Amino acid sequence: MRRVPPPLPLPEPPLKQDDHDPTPLRLIAPDEGANRARARRMSRRTFVVASSLTGAAAASLTGLQVAAAADPDPFTLGVASGDPSDDGVVLWTRLAVDPLAEDGHGGMPTRKITVEWQVASDEKFESVVRSGRAVADPAWGHSVHVEVDGLEADRWYHYRFRVGSHLSPVARTRTLPAADATTDLHAVAVSCSHYEGGWFTAYHHAAEERPDVVLELGDYIYEGAGNEDGTRTHPGSTCMSLADYRRRYALYHAEAETQELHHAAPWIVTWDDHEIQDNWAGIHPKEGVPTDEFERRRANAMRAYYENMPLRKQSRPSGVKFQLFRRFSWGRTADLHVLDTRQYRDLQACHDGGSTWWFTDCPERDDPDRTMLGTRQTDWLVEGLAKSEAQWQILPQGVFFSHRDGAPGPEEESLSVDGWDGYRANRNLIRDTWAEHGHLNTTVLTGDVHKAFANEILADFDDPGSPTVGIELVTTSVTSAGDGVANDPSLQPVLEENEHIKWIDNLRGYLSATWTRDGLTARFMTVPKVTTPGAPVNTEKVFHVPAGEPGLHEG
Repeated sequence: MRRVPPPLPLPEPPLKQDDHDPTPLRLIAPDEGANRARARRMSRRTFVVASSLTGAAAASLTGLQVAAAADPDPFTLGVASGDPSDDGVVLWTRLAVDPLAEDGHGGMPTRKITVEWQVASDEKFESVVRSGRAVADPAWGHSVHVEVDGLEADRWYHYRFRVGSHLSPVARTRTLPAADATTDLHAVAVSCSHYEGGWFTAYHHAAEERPDVVLELGDYIYEGAGNEDGTRTHPGSTCMSLADYRRRYALYHAEAETQELHHAAPWIVTWDDHEIQDNWAGIHPKEGVPTDEFERRRANAMRAYYENMPLRKQSRPSGVKFQLFRRFSWGRTADLHVLDTRQYRDLQACHDGGSTWWFTDCPERDDPDRTMLGTRQTDWLVEGLAKSEAQWQILPQGVFFSHRDGAPGPEEESLSVDGWDGYRANRNLIRDTWAEHGHLNTTVLTGDVHKAFANEILADFDDPGSPTVGIELVTTSVTSAGDGVANDPSLQPVLEENEHIKWIDNLRGYLSATWTRDGLTARFMTVPKVTTPGAPVNTEKVFHVPAGEPGLHEG
């Protein structure tokens, strides 16, 4: 019988260093910018207490603050979990005492550091079920990816890390249901969290739902240089180097709302374009011409993405090779086929050097050899759909899947070259595969477009009267495009031109969805503003989809 170690005592003893790290742990002090950031994070209670003290009491408090600065907290970026299995999960953290340090090392010493971790069945860690040590390697940004196994299926757990005298926040995670279970799945889907667009209030409200899993559909960061016209401003220039991308992820991870949602549930992530560059496609940058410089940039961005996401080691990139498509089974209820719609795609159809991203029509889009997913990923998806016996097929992915004619008139106009309309043969193959195998309970989950859509996927988009064989739920952005417009009249032409698009909304927020054996309930959640913090949340629209009867029903 495996011996279960006791919980970590408080206060913590000094961390014993292992053979790769023989010197006592001493974190280098943060610079002035990190001190200012720490001051901003001081709680209101601490501020009130400090303001009420005078004389010796105030001097004592000042001494405590100086002592804290000399032994800074390495868990400024929080913790996270992800890629769950029915007996385990990935636990993540990245050590940083100065998250925005210019060299990208987060103010950490350039040597390996031992990190202890624990998993418990209770929040107080009175029942620790797994524990161990991991190495935070400077070569990987002092990130830690612990692959925990030996856990019970369909169970919630709590976890934490320790470095020296510092304990990380305690967070929740869970395992997948067993293969024969019929457990309901409650997920929230998020996308497009642009720091400059506003505050990540949607993350806070999504965390309060206590979902089973968070599905991140891309654009977790934005790579551009600072824009003084935004609600907030990115520090630094456009991300190109590894240090640039590390600092940008640190900026986003340091947000309280980001950490709150990471601490609430395991994440299953994929990316879109802004994790590297706007509208990149495979080996092609936005401008369309492959270069050695863009290959180096891709390698830097892929490495930083892995360092900052709770992914398994099988996803650790090697140069510009990065395994991101993967599959999760929620018992008999659902199979989740997570797609990578960027790394393997052909250049966008009718590419004109990146000056426009819409076309009236383009014969190139019907070329059967053109692909969004690449041959290997397409074959993997087709095989997975053919073999699946789950009630629901869920495809979390990056870009607009359904046909979308964006302008009035008999001709097809304003089709997006960056979405699946520009890769029609590949889209039709995937849709036809699930339909041929009777998977009419298929849900495509999408981000990217900064608006919420509810779409019915037709057997033939060229025939509006053809049967519905699945649905697409598009989550709006968390912040991108700013506050948005309620009841936006500019969206009416899209509804009129596309009968299968049943609803569009132009406010910020997230998607909350629950899949059961009987049906799917999708709730589009919005906030009225992101340019000011703390906005309330509203259920903007609810749709139901009965199992076996594809189609969207309001209410």
